[in-house]
Amino acid sequence: MNAIDRTRVAHLMERERATFRQRHAHSGRLAEQAKRSLLFGVPMNWMTRWPGDHPVFVDRAAGARFRDVDGNEFIDFCLGDTGGMAGHAPKAAVDAIARQAARGITLMLPTGDAAWVGEEMARRFGVPYWQFTLSATDANRCVIRWAREITGRPKIVVHNWCYHGSVDETVAILEGGRTVARNGNIGKPVALELTTRVVEINDLPGLEAALAAGDVAACLFEPALTNIGIVLPEPGYHESVRALCTKYGALLVIDETHTISAGPGGCTMAWGLDPDFVTIGKTLGAGIASGAYGMTERVRTMVLEHTDAKNADVGGIGGTLAGNALSLAAMRATLGEVMTDAAFGRMIGLGERFEEGVRGVIESRGLPWHVVRLGCRVEYLFRPDRARNGAEAAAGQDEKLDPYIHLYLLNRGILMTPFHNMALMSPATTAADVDRHTEVFAVMADELVGT
Repeated sequence: MNAIDRTRVAHLMERERATFRQRHAHSGRLAEQAKRSLLFGVPMNWMTRWPGDHPVFVDRAAGARFRDVDGNEFIDFCLGDTGGMAGHAPKAAVDAIARQAARGITLMLPTGDAAWVGEEMARRFGVPYWQFTLSATDANRCVIRWAREITGRPKIVVHNWCYHGSVDETVAILEGGRTVARNGNIGKPVALELTTRVVEINDLPGLEAALAAGDVAACLFEPALTNIGIVLPEPGYHESVRALCTKYGALLVIDETHTISAGPGGCTMAWGLDPDFVTIGKTLGAGIASGAYGMTERVRTMVLEHTDAKNADVGGIGGTLAGNALSLAAMRATLGEVMTDAAFGRMIGLGERFEEGVRGVIESRGLPWHVVRLGCRVEYLFRPDRARNGAEAAAGQDEKLDPYIHLYLLNRGILMTPFHNMALMSPATTAADVDRHTEVFAVMADELVGT
């Protein structure tokens, strides 16, 4: 395999930075203006984590493309890190949002869309009862509270290097066999050892040890890790997870927020999983804030037995804007007309094409990297073989190569997801978009190895 010359990477990065400055002068001016009123100079702190001297400021977006304020056009494989997975401004959703906004946005009362979306979620994910939130973080928080209430237990179990939004209990990693706060965990309310145990994905003995004390309310798992590079479960893993949760009385929560890429019902339906709760957010409303959690008949019965209706509004579950009319209208249009079963078939096919293109470049150039796919979500990682767990995936990150590749692609009109090398296909993505990435990725690889 070809080794990467780090001095060469540094020189190439300086060249790309200079190109970035030339192409994004207006964004640079807006970035300076934003520093006068915005913490870190951006609306949300993670927007600083793009390559280049400053974030790119967007003018408009449609489908799988967007234009920045300097007039540069981009193919968007980031898609809002799944929030824009339906494509930007899909007409069916935009029209539904406009109609509902003119009729009322939020009322603390249901609309007819709520029942339709609930039934559609039940069809897709196979769990019958649903509630709506404004994000997957909110959905996960609600489910954790329900799980603690109905089991009478304090702890949850998560995978090492998991991602479940900004849920306090999940910003943790495994270090030397101990659960510790993940680097950057800000102002944690309680010591994590009081709330959380961390285990590696694919480590069934470790999971059983975490459950054996009988104090775990729920296992909150993505069916595959997605935010540290895609780490897939080994054959039989999820069947064993289900059996262990049942054996020790813990509830199984499957978070499909990113793994919805596997199909219309995420991994839950694609792989025949058997969770007690399902949580999801981001893409449901084509970018309008929306999330949801569903539960089985058995769990619904337990919830009803533990619900104090008189205090439903102050019990830590819900939010005044949750389930609002606008988000439900957006969800109905997105699920019914945009993110359809047929659309997923096309998107997954494009994911396969993207994976094949990247693999061909990696193998033909002898690069010590690999590519992995989960439906229409594809990622390449800087290690020769697939990671088996979160620790291996974390070790495969590269603080020099990652920003270089992102900036190289950005300067040639291709946006990948920051933090990691993830590409997502939308209903509006085309084969030509995928092939353009393969073409640019190949030239980048040739420059890296000096051919």
